Amino acid sequence: MKIEIRKAKKEDMLAVYNLIKALAVFEKEPDAVEIEVSDLERDGFGKEAKFLCFVAEVNNKIEGMALVYMRYSTWKGPVLHLEDLVVNQQMRGKQLGTKLLDQVVVYGNQLGVKRVSWDVIDWNEDAITFYEKKGANVMRDWDLVQLDEKGIKEYLSKL
Repeated sequence: MKIEIRKAKKEDMLAVYNLIKALAVFEKEPDAVEIEVSDLERDGFGKEAKFLCFVAEVNNKIEGMALVYMRYSTWKGPVLHLEDLVVNQQMRGKQLGTKLLDQVVVYGNQLGVKRVSWDVIDWNEDAITFYEKKGANVMRDWDLVQLDEKGIKEYLSKL
């Protein structure tokens, strides 16, 4: 089995999109993905790319991906945020997740970030165990806070 981890190309975005959709199904939110392949192509490439994506290829087929972007911590400084790390179900346990996470950490170190951060859903014990074995601090006492598009509009309507 030949595994290659590389930066994604624009033409990889359909495969990346399919991994995103598979993740949504796994996380029991199959209808939550609102973006399209064209959004990934537009937002990930060009002069002002909003993200960088790494893909894991097995025998020339994309079987996993890790999508990252920069954030800024008021306590620490520059932070690399890992939005999603996804490996196709049938390829789990074959080191693709490890190799993708390795690449993300190497990339963050090259950028000089002070932290690499990401979220994990609380019932995904396999992922939590995986991250803890890698030395990550799973901060179970923090809650994720979001305003979705509807929430933003409602918030603004009250100003």
